[in-house]
Amino acid sequence: MKSKSLSLALVTVCLPWCALADVTPSALFTDNMVIQRHTHAPVWGTADAGEEVSVTGSWGGAAVTTADNEGKWMVKLSTPPEPGPHTITIKGNNTIEIKNVLAGEVWFCSGQSNMDFSLLHLAGPHPKRTTPEHVPAAEYVKKEMETAQDDLLRQFTVARTTSPLKPLNTLASAWIISSPENNPNFSATAYFFGRELREALKVPVGLIECAWGGTRIEPWIPAEEFRKDEDMAAYLESNLVRLKEWDPEKANAAYQAALEEIKASGKRRRPKAPRSPAEDQQFPSTLFNGMVNPVIPYAIKGALWYQGESNARHNTLKYEHNLKTMITAWRERWAQGDFPFYIAQLANFRGVPSEPLEYDGWAAISDQQRRALSLKNTGMAVLIDIGETKDIHPHNKMDVGTRLALWALKKEYNQDIPAWSGPLYRDHEIKDNKIVITFDHAGSGLMSGRKNGQADTVETKDPLQRFQICGTDRQWKWATADITGKDSVTVSHPDVPKPSVVRYAWAQNPMGANLYNKEGLPASIFTTETIIPPPPDQSIPSKDSKEDK
Repeated sequence: MKSKSLSLALVTVCLPWCALADVTPSALFTDNMVIQRHTHAPVWGTADAGEEVSVTGSWGGAAVTTADNEGKWMVKLSTPPEPGPHTITIKGNNTIEIKNVLAGEVWFCSGQSNMDFSLLHLAGPHPKRTTPEHVPAAEYVKKEMETAQDDLLRQFTVARTTSPLKPLNTLASAWIISSPENNPNFSATAYFFGRELREALKVPVGLIECAWGGTRIEPWIPAEEFRKDEDMAAYLESNLVRLKEWDPEKANAAYQAALEEIKASGKRRRPKAPRSPAEDQQFPSTLFNGMVNPVIPYAIKGALWYQGESNARHNTLKYEHNLKTMITAWRERWAQGDFPFYIAQLANFRGVPSEPLEYDGWAAISDQQRRALSLKNTGMAVLIDIGETKDIHPHNKMDVGTRLALWALKKEYNQDIPAWSGPLYRDHEIKDNKIVITFDHAGSGLMSGRKNGQADTVETKDPLQRFQICGTDRQWKWATADITGKDSVTVSHPDVPKPSVVRYAWAQNPMGANLYNKEGLPASIFTTETIIPPPPDQSIPSKDSKEDK
């Protein structure tokens, strides 16, 4: 009896230590997910070290692996061409069945608030910001949110997470299906892009929204990339020093002193409460680590990027380099080749300048977005005619989605699209007192046009506006610009006999810029200069944009 009692006691004590861990897939692999069709999709998760894990699709795809010493496992699962619904069964020491799985087109949608803002954020006009001409767009979004139902359009939202020093591997969220109940949570930009693909392709579309309002580009770049470039390395190091030297007691003491000073002065504006750099969403690499890395290597078709507002006053002239660095780094880590990467160029915002500008940070970001198209398999939706003067978040995300989708439908899905971009500056030639500009994506020809709200662009006979020209003295003049060929515009001014530079739409709000192709897509902001010069005082404002917080 004693022997049996001893044996039973040993077994009882051992059970908590010998219990087998459940096999657990990444949170991306849940009911209602969309898996990229026509590929071998990575499926991964955790289990006991050495545990055998099998993954089987109801369509016949299957793979088996063994969890490594850290309990991590991954397989490549051949995905079905048929939409489904399907099931995926993951079996180890336990069995998980993922239901209502669709095979379709998956797009990763990232950036700051103009990607992050949901249909709910944009449903209806804002009483203080929305001008009368934009009320119809706001009302359209509201109606779409309240009535749209599409079982084949789905979204996974990555939760806001910072991790300044190390890449994370876990995330928590769930897939949602487009319906009046769920639509308020859909990214507006991603939703209208997905809606266009759904209508054209008749296949399921999955959207992975990974965005955070008010963020710069630097938090989205992997730390290793900063160390490859001298300027970027110095930027990273300065932030690491800030993190290392953070003293919460000193920070709180300074905060209390600032509060007392405000109180004594009678001012109303309170200083910001102190926060550790570890919690700062602007810290370099922190959002790549906390939000992007956990999604990699989920099989995607491509990526959308709507960001830049917060860099119009921060590291502005380094944006092209940083954007190209980020795109290349993401592609390398996804290991899916040069997947398509489509950029939403900044929309027009705020007041319209009456005189030509020497420097404008917003325009500088927009032009660098255009320059980033030198990378393979990139594209850009030009948005200088859909913005709002008082709102940095234009309601007309319908045209944003459509213009991004034109690139995808033409380049990735071989749809018959006559023009998928507005005119993009190609090169120029100085001829005596004139400069001749030639464009790519002129479509069936160039025209002056006008767009009102969501309506299609209409051709006008108005003179081209918002071209500016200067000589070596940098004295800018509004220029005369004439369409002189299918893909060319000739620019001049009588007071500039020896012109050197032409710019177009060079302003935060170039309202009145009216160069389009005949398919109704607007020309992009550009300067003919190889390098955008800094402001006249040789410094770039570092104050953050207040509008995009």
